[in-house]
Amino acid sequence: MKTKKATAALASAIVLALGASACGGGGGSKDGSDGGGGVADAALKSIVNKSDKKGGTATFEHSDVPDSLDPGNTYYGWVQNFSRLYGRSLTTFKPAAGSEGLEVAPDLAEGLGKPSKDAKTWTYKLKKGVKYEDGNVVTSKDVKHAILRSNFAPEALSNGPTYFKAYLEGGDKYKGPYKDKGKDLKSIETPDDHTIVFHLAKPFADFDYLATFSQTAPVPAAKDKGAEYVKKIVSSGPYKFESYNEGRSATLVRNPEWDKKTDKLRPALPDKITIKFKVNPTTVDQHLMNDQITMDAAGTGLQTKTQPKVLTKKAERDKTDNPYAGALSYLAMSTKVKPFDNIECRKAVQYATDKVSIQQALGGDTKGDVASTMLPPTVNGYTKFDTYKTPGNKGDVAKAKASLKKCGKPSGFATNLTARSDRPDEIAMATALKASLEKVGIKAEIKQFPSGKYFGNFAGNPSYVKEHDLGLMMMAWGADWPTGFGFLDQIVNGSAIKPSGGNNLMELDDPKVNKALADGIAMTDDAERTKKWGEVDKLVMDTASAVPLIYRKNLLYRADSSTNVTVTQAYLGMYDYLLVGTSK
Repeated sequence: MKTKKATAALASAIVLALGASACGGGGGSKDGSDGGGGVADAALKSIVNKSDKKGGTATFEHSDVPDSLDPGNTYYGWVQNFSRLYGRSLTTFKPAAGSEGLEVAPDLAEGLGKPSKDAKTWTYKLKKGVKYEDGNVVTSKDVKHAILRSNFAPEALSNGPTYFKAYLEGGDKYKGPYKDKGKDLKSIETPDDHTIVFHLAKPFADFDYLATFSQTAPVPAAKDKGAEYVKKIVSSGPYKFESYNEGRSATLVRNPEWDKKTDKLRPALPDKITIKFKVNPTTVDQHLMNDQITMDAAGTGLQTKTQPKVLTKKAERDKTDNPYAGALSYLAMSTKVKPFDNIECRKAVQYATDKVSIQQALGGDTKGDVASTMLPPTVNGYTKFDTYKTPGNKGDVAKAKASLKKCGKPSGFATNLTARSDRPDEIAMATALKASLEKVGIKAEIKQFPSGKYFGNFAGNPSYVKEHDLGLMMMAWGADWPTGFGFLDQIVNGSAIKPSGGNNLMELDDPKVNKALADGIAMTDDAERTKKWGEVDKLVMDTASAVPLIYRKNLLYRADSSTNVTVTQAYLGMYDYLLVGTSK
C-alpha cells in the first residue's frame, strides 16, 4: 500500500531540502556517524559524537512548561519526542540519521499494522515480555485504554489530537472511559492480551503513522487517575519518573523492568535525565554554549539574539545544524470573530502582510524561507503556488485597501493579535506584522500568553477567542507525521475544532476542505494520495483564513558533552532525544 513508495518519495524531498541548508557543510562517514565534534550541519545526515557509552546525567531545559508530560494529553512535538523515553507507542519513527529517521518502525508492536484491502481495519500484534516499571505485563487492553482516555475524555485530557475519535466506528457516540464507565467502544477489539484490532468507519491509509503517537503508549486502567495521572506516570520505556514538580522540573531514572531484548530501538545511554522548566530562552542558549546542559528541550533552535555569537565564529558555527523543521509559522484568522467572518477582510490581511519584514524580524533566512503555502516543501504533497502574491513578498497596499473596501471597512479596523510570551522570536514576528498591517489602517494590539496554556486556555479555546476578540493569532505548526494529511488535518478540518486545546485556530469548517481531506486519506494509491494534499492546500488558501509566513528552519546547537546527536525530521527538525547521551 503506502509505506515503501510514500516513504521513499518523502525521504528524497527531505534529503534535497537538507542539502540546501543555510549553514552549508555536511560531513559524516558512510555508516552515518561522525566520530568527532562535527562541522556545521553534520547532524543533518549523520550521528555526531557517536558513542555507546552508558552513564551520566543528560540535562534538558525549556523556556516554558509542557502542555503535559502525560503521553495521552500532549500535542507539542518536543513532548512527543521526549515521551518516547518513558512510553512505548505501537510504532515509532526509527532513531537514525538522515532520511532513515523518517521510516516508521514497530515499537510496542511486533511489526507494522496489517490493513484490510479498504484500509478500514488495522491489526497489530504486541511484543511479549514488555513490562511496566512495577513489573506488570503490558497488554493490548492497556493500549486500548490509553487511546480511549486520550481521545474521548476532553473534560480531563484536552490537549492531544482526536484522530481515533474521528475515525473509529461509533467514535462520535462514545463518551469516554470516565463518563461511560462500564460501557465499551467495540470498534477497538482486544481478542487476546497481545492483539489489538481497529475497526474504522472510513478508510485511513496513514494508520501506521497514527500509531506512532504517544497516545498509543499503554496506560493500565487501574493506575489511571485522569488529569492527575501526569503526577504518577507508569513507565513502559527505559526510564521512569523519580520526581515530578509541576511547572518546575522532572527527573527520570532507569526503569529496572525495561528489557533491551524487547526494544532494539532505544540505546538508553544516560543513567539519569533531568528537565527544568521556565528557564529564560536566552539563558537556555547560554547554558548550551557553556556546556552546562545537554539539550534545549524545545528543539526550536537558538534565539535571534544569540545567533550572532555563534554564526560569526567558525568554532561555534561548526557546532550548529540548520535543518528545515517541516514546520510553518503562519497567521490564523478566526472566522468567528468580526470582521474576519468576512472573507474580503481576511484577504485584506493577506495582501497587507509584508513577509520579508517578518522574515528579517525572525532572524533572516537562517531561521526560514518566506512561505506561500500551508504545506512546507519538506512535507509529502507540497505543491508550489501563491494565491495572494505580492511584489517581492513585501505586501500590496493597493490590493489590501481594495479588499477593505469590499468588506465594508475602507478605513481599516482594530483587532487583537496573539503571540506566545516566552517566545521572543514569535513576538518579534508579531511586531513586524503589526507594522505592515498599520500601513493599510488595520490596527492590531498584541496580546501575549504563555505557550504552555496557549491552546488550552487562550488561542485554542474558541470561547475565550470570541469573548476577547482575538481575531489574529500567531501560530507555528509541524506535521503530526510528514505527509500532507498529517500536516493539515488538525489545523483545517472542521472535525478538529475543540472546546479547548484545539489547533484549528481559524475554526475553519469548510465543506470542500473537509471532503477533500476525507477523500485523500481514503486513497490507497500513493501517488493519488500525495497529489490530493496539494489540492487541499489550495482549497484552504481559497478561504483566506490563514496567512503562510515562514517555512521554518531551526539553528540548533550541539553542547560539547552531548553524544549521539542527530536531527530527526520526523519530530520537526529537532534532535532525536531517544539517541542522546552525555560524555559527562
